[in-house]
Amino acid sequence: MWTVLFEQPFEEWFLELTTEEKIDILASIKVLEEYGPQLSRPHVDTLKGSKLKNLKELRVQHAGDPYRILFVFDPLRQAVLLCGGNKTGDKRFYDRMIPIAEKSYQQYLEELNNGKTD
Repeated sequence: MWTVLFEQPFEEWFLELTTEEKIDILASIKVLEEYGPQLSRPHVDTLKGSKLKNLKELRVQHAGDPYRILFVFDPLRQAVLLCGGNKTGDKRFYDRMIPIAEKSYQQYLEELNNGKTD
């Protein structure tokens, strides 16, 4: 099993979801826990347009809608879920979400380097 961590932007978004949405998203997170970095399409894809060369998205379908969770594997090879959203009809989804993910990961790394992360 691989460790999966939730960062604040992801956790805040996740807590606002319906129970049904949470069930589908947690099922995908369980698959990520099981397969870790070996998980690939259609479940995971690498994103382009980020300063982070290893920024990925966990691809979740719920009621026909595409949900995306942006994440990275940290230096300890833990999956760090940075932020998420429903990209239905949002042509600027990645333009909005990638900067959030980059900032969240930068804060995570600072905490990790200062010994404040579990």
